[in-house]
Amino acid sequence: MKNNPYRNQLESLLKKARPRLSSTHNLEFKPCFGAIAGYVNGEIFISCGKFGVALKLPAKTLAVLFLEDKAKPLKYFPKGHVKKEYAILPRHILEEPSKLKKLIDRSIKQSSN
Repeated sequence: MKNNPYRNQLESLLKKARPRLSSTHNLEFKPCFGAIAGYVNGEIFISCGKFGVALKLPAKTLAVLFLEDKAKPLKYFPKGHVKKEYAILPRHILEEPSKLKKLIDRSIKQSSN
């Protein structure tokens, strides 16, 4: 699984946005419905697959992302159910390190609750 393109994408993204994450938290990556999920201290907070990159976030943050940033709800499969606590991030957020870092921090906090 070390050479999985989704894992590589997540690791690269997290290194840019939160370079010390693996030294401050127990960070793991595991397969999840054909995608790769990132876990902090045993709780999933990020996922990457054919759909793109998704974060687990609080409801208020999700509402703003869906409305203002054109984020999309996460579905692992085209006819699967919507993962209500997750948003697939649009490219412009993935390319904006400061905004991405804030969202990753919120995701980690949300996953720890």
